[in-house]
Amino acid sequence: MHEHSDVPPAAPGSGLRGVIVDWGGVLTNPISDTVSAWLAADLIDRAAYLAVMRPWIIQAYDENGTDNPIHQLERGDCDPAEFERQLAAQLIRTDGAQVPATGLLGRMFAGSVAVTEMYDLMRALRRAGIRTCLLSNSWGNDDYPRHLFPELFDAWVISAEVGMRKPEERIFLHAAGQLGLPPEQCVFIDDIKANVEAATAVGMVGVHHSQPPATAARLTALLGLPLG
Repeated sequence: MHEHSDVPPAAPGSGLRGVIVDWGGVLTNPISDTVSAWLAADLIDRAAYLAVMRPWIIQAYDENGTDNPIHQLERGDCDPAEFERQLAAQLIRTDGAQVPATGLLGRMFAGSVAVTEMYDLMRALRRAGIRTCLLSNSWGNDDYPRHLFPELFDAWVISAEVGMRKPEERIFLHAAGQLGLPPEQCVFIDDIKANVEAATAVGMVGVHHSQPPATAARLTALLGLPLG
């Protein structure tokens, strides 16, 4: 986490002063593409992977769901190596070999690629006087380009470092607080609809990200600012 003390003026006519943004699938290529590349590279049977991961993910975004390894990993309550062991034990390789647990998370996200248009959008927001915050559910792999954070964000919140995760209400309030803003003055961008809905429930303006041009156009309209 990181923050500055000064708060910029509101965007003309909008009252919105901050933009809080997800990492994987927004500032990177879609997570589904990254996972597909890993499954192919590691010869993992897709059906076996989905049989394990789909129930975990459904529970992870169900407010009434019980905790599972994803909750624990994202909150920092589970050693990433233990998560790797739990997942690897339930996966099947198409060649019949054992799935190596060590380094599994690193391999899973090895195909993650930066989306330069979104990096440029973060820079444009800051030039326009809008405060920006990264809000990311981490999966134990510290492969964020942290050296770029100070030029992209005024603050950053990584789930495992704060013991909270999206879509918990408290982490959205925490992120807004890192910008020194009430949630009503913040836009939240994420590729997962449940997270966007959770952010809007605490008063933020939600943007469900799919493609960079659409997200940029939506922010331009919301903020009343040229962001090109």
